[in-house]
Amino acid sequence: MRRGILYGIGAYAAWGFFPIYWKLLRHVPAIQVIGHRIIWSFILLIAFILATRRWDEFRVVANAKVIKIYLIAALLIALNWFIYVWAVNANFIVETSLGYFINPLLSVLMGVFFLKERLRFAQWVPVALAALGVAYLTFVYGRPPYIALTLAISFGLYGLAKKMSPLGSLYGLTIETGILFVPAVAYLIMMDFNSTAAFLHVGITSDLLLIGAGLVTTIPLLMFASAARSIPLWFVGLLQYIAPTIQFLLGVFLYKEPFNHSQLIGFGIVWIGLIIFWVENYLANRSPIEPIPELGEG
Repeated sequence: MRRGILYGIGAYAAWGFFPIYWKLLRHVPAIQVIGHRIIWSFILLIAFILATRRWDEFRVVANAKVIKIYLIAALLIALNWFIYVWAVNANFIVETSLGYFINPLLSVLMGVFFLKERLRFAQWVPVALAALGVAYLTFVYGRPPYIALTLAISFGLYGLAKKMSPLGSLYGLTIETGILFVPAVAYLIMMDFNSTAAFLHVGITSDLLLIGAGLVTTIPLLMFASAARSIPLWFVGLLQYIAPTIQFLLGVFLYKEPFNHSQLIGFGIVWIGLIIFWVENYLANRSPIEPIPELGEG
């Protein structure tokens, strides 16, 4: 169990420190970064499946029907990755953290509307507080927090799709990146023909970082998968807040993004809702609602 806890902390911490990695690629268009992330992730996942002698099992489960099921999930996670990388390099890390703070509460609402789940009265309190916090920040910004909402909605819908999918995180992500592999390769080849590609044209450091996008995607995923098998679900639910907390701290203290008292009030309302949400679920079930970080955040 101790090893599972360390793996879980490691996975969420890695997701939390993602902004530092993507900042190193800020000179590369976000859509090219995502193209390489898809390509190298798929290659590494296939290599891992082969190395662990799971190819025969994977080949059986990755049939045409399953691939169709994962098509929507693939499109949603590609959108989520793109918005996140773009937002990080456009200096919106604080707002991206808000998206992942409100995601668990948004996922609860999706369960109500799409899966006909019922909430206890006390569970509506944090949902209402999250809505209040977003409304307050809309007033403060003079606009809705589009980035946070887009990340939360896309990742929430992705989680909903994964909840209704038949495979675990390893095979699921392999199929998702496999669906996107050919379009990603085609796009990057087109960019190369247009002389706008970064890979092999900007420098060896950029090339290694683009290839490494596959590593930083797959390693935390495998760590999380190992952790989820060996530690209680309530503990996994607690750990999920490590990532957006680190992202928030990086945005404010490392990258010096603006964060004033008015924003603190809005975030504070959301944080209070999250505390109530987690405590209520823990007391009621000793097992908070399962997060869906199958892919990692960002």
